[in-house]
Amino acid sequence: MKPVDPRLFRAARSSVSHLAITVLLGTITAVLVVVQAGLLATAVARIIERRGTSGLSPLLVALTIVVSLRATTSWAQEVAAHRASAQVKSQLRRQIVRHATRGAADPAQSARRAEVAALAGGGLDALDGYFAKYLPQLVLAVVVPAVVLLQLLRTDVTATLTVALTLPLIPVFMVLVGKATEAANARRWDALARLSHHFLDVVEGMPTLRAFGRGNAQADLVRESTDQYRSSTMATLRIAFLSSLILETLATLSVALVAVGVGLRLVDGGLDLRTGLLVILLAPEAYLPLRQVGAHYHASAAGLAAADAAFTLLEAPQPAHRGTASLPGGPLVVEMSQISVRHRDRDTPAPDHADLSLRAGEVVCLTGASGSGKTSLLTVLLGLRTADEGTVTLGSAAAAVPLTDVDLEAWQRSIGWVDQTPYLFHGTLADNLRIADPRAGDAALVDALQRAGLPIALDRQVGEHGGELSAGERRRVGLARALLRRAALVVLDEPTAGLDSATEDDVLRALRAEAARGAAVLLVSHRPAALTAADRVVRLP
Repeated sequence: MKPVDPRLFRAARSSVSHLAITVLLGTITAVLVVVQAGLLATAVARIIERRGTSGLSPLLVALTIVVSLRATTSWAQEVAAHRASAQVKSQLRRQIVRHATRGAADPAQSARRAEVAALAGGGLDALDGYFAKYLPQLVLAVVVPAVVLLQLLRTDVTATLTVALTLPLIPVFMVLVGKATEAANARRWDALARLSHHFLDVVEGMPTLRAFGRGNAQADLVRESTDQYRSSTMATLRIAFLSSLILETLATLSVALVAVGVGLRLVDGGLDLRTGLLVILLAPEAYLPLRQVGAHYHASAAGLAAADAAFTLLEAPQPAHRGTASLPGGPLVVEMSQISVRHRDRDTPAPDHADLSLRAGEVVCLTGASGSGKTSLLTVLLGLRTADEGTVTLGSAAAAVPLTDVDLEAWQRSIGWVDQTPYLFHGTLADNLRIADPRAGDAALVDALQRAGLPIALDRQVGEHGGELSAGERRRVGLARALLRRAALVVLDEPTAGLDSATEDDVLRALRAEAARGAAVLLVSHRPAALTAADRVVRLP
């Protein structure tokens, strides 16, 4: 990435104002550096020439004020940088989660869930080093040397030429070291992403691995991934230490050249004491910001690598859905005509030119052989992907609106969706239900549970992935979520799979009640009871 990547500021446009404040404060700091050096040189020269401290009080007061202003300016610059960092991280996290949600139906995107978790979690926190340290120092590295050189030009042309000729050496070596650092950090981020993917897969598959006696064998593989991450991190640190040594050596030698020249001319009488002191005080200030940039670059390189990975994820192509139209009024009518969805690993579409009609007050059962495209048809209906062929319209024939023209978020808010394996997180049952409606009261939650045939306490603890519930209870919690929304369209993927006949009857009665309320109900199922309970059955070939 570039030292100032415009994508970071496009991600959070409000942070541009903080960048402008950083530039302004950097300019003020540069002026204060010159003023402080002038006051200090004048004070020291008077002490030596007058052999006393008389008349120094005004200079000391002015020097105290300047030092205080420098400290205040540095504090304000750091505050502005931290706020910019917080805004950029917040916006990037929202965009990453939104992008991951929109691509949930894409296998290539869902396979990167560990990378998404690493980025949206602690990965982007590394940007603090970029905004709080590197970026303000980069501004100072541009402004301070320019102001110092202008002051030196007014004071001593010889010293100005020495500084002007040696100053570019530091950026040249910074670029060379920066390329090595960038490559090392890219390798470190890749190692972290692989470790995240592997660890997540091992944790999720541990019951299966233990069942086949392969649980302990995974420890060696995790250890190998961890060692790769440790090695790449230590390689980055080695480069950081070596680069700091190189930049410090260059800066020290450059300041020494200026000091030797000033000393010789002082002895020769060609330079007065105050001017010589001012040059010696200003010369290190010209090199210091560049040295600090090199040091802070390594602290920010991890953040730059994480940001680059975030933008790579965000720039991945997704089906465009820019509809803004409102949902049609009246009872819901959905017409899916000649829908075909192509897949990377198949030669033929699935579904292939399928038709499906849904109407309010009706229960439709979608069935078909495994691989016929039932789930793909649902993802098109839910707006999670775009069909390669065919159309989806909402509303009656006289006022039908293509789904691609409708506001996607408004459409999805009108749907109650029950997956084959509803996701449950650690917390109470009430917490898991309120995903569907955060403002729902306890009475509404109890009603939804009763209609789903699951009369259990709202304060019952639920483990990650519903670890404290049976498979049937997890499915009915998902159903209760859908019922809680009182949505216009209820879509269920195999809602009765694995349930006993009595529980299945309860679920189907709840779906019939939703249709009687005026909702359109679509369930995917092979179960005879579900086929019997439906008003219509649509079979995919």
